[in-house]
Amino acid sequence: MVKRAYHNYWVYILTNKPNGTRYIGVTGGIDDRMERHVEGKGSSFLAKYKLKHLVYYEEFQYVHEAIKREKQLKNWHRQWKINLIEKVNPEWQNLWKP
Repeated sequence: MVKRAYHNYWVYILTNKPNGTRYIGVTGGIDDRMERHVEGKGSSFLAKYKLKHLVYYEEFQYVHEAIKREKQLKNWHRQWKINLIEKVNPEWQNLWKP
């Protein structure tokens, strides 16, 4: 198996509506992960609250950096997360376009 020189990892935030319930996750494959989320598979929490709208994401080369950022965001106050989302996506539009 050939090692890739560059990997992609994402920290992302999903919601069901503006200012609604949010989920913060990390993945090495945003396409596959989003397909599972949209289908309601993989997480009972996401399925229960119908969290299918990607409203924020950050890309990283190294998984340890992505995990560190995910943990940081999960410890933020609710309003800080809202401010972060609205800074880049003020309309809370779904950024996932398969």
